[in-house]
Amino acid sequence: MPPRKPRLIFILPNLFTAASIFTGILSIVEASRGDFGPAAWLIFLSLIFDGLDGRVARLTQTTSRFGMEFDSLADIVAFGTAPALLLYFQIGKDYGRFGVLVTALYVIFGAIRLARFNVTNAQNDPSVFIGLPIPTAAVFIASWSLLLQKQPLPALEVLLLILSLGVALLMVSNIRYPSFKRIDLDRPMMLKTLVILTLIASTLYLFPAEGLGLVILAYILYGPIRGVRLFWEKRKSLRR
Repeated sequence: MPPRKPRLIFILPNLFTAASIFTGILSIVEASRGDFGPAAWLIFLSLIFDGLDGRVARLTQTTSRFGMEFDSLADIVAFGTAPALLLYFQIGKDYGRFGVLVTALYVIFGAIRLARFNVTNAQNDPSVFIGLPIPTAAVFIASWSLLLQKQPLPALEVLLLILSLGVALLMVSNIRYPSFKRIDLDRPMMLKTLVILTLIASTLYLFPAEGLGLVILAYILYGPIRGVRLFWEKRKSLRR
């Protein structure tokens, strides 16, 4: 019989999940105090913990159904409630019922996205996500929150609320997004990818807030643009 793993090792991945929840709660507290910069960065920190829990579980071979469910519950706090309340405390409260509606729909649709992912994950292609992942939506709000602090423009506030509503709808859509879990690059593609990543890193170095917001927005827009392009290509092929 193979040696049994120490029971304490099964706790390790869940500690990272708990850390993700804790930093999400800290983000909510900071946002309620009006400290929007720290609140946004704490969401990024939650994202790091969220990425580590699954990788640690696979590395230590301690994946479990409990860990998967715990991770989903953590996501609704760290990437659902925390960014929604950051959005509300920063700008949503100044726009009455519309601000409340955007905040509520973001959390509701984020919960639906997580529930659908849990139910259909085994059936889906691991190279794509069906609907925008909730961590990406959270990073979008956090990055644009930082941008808004640097450029406090009323027009940008309205744009962020509208885009956040669109992001919430994309989470429950059937639009495909690349997951980057399986990347098979030949040599020409490796060179192009290296150039693109270098340009992105250079933009982030020169304009951290603006660059990060635009990179996340580009990924979010990729799904609808790709869907429209495939739709028109299909229509053209049917006409022939």
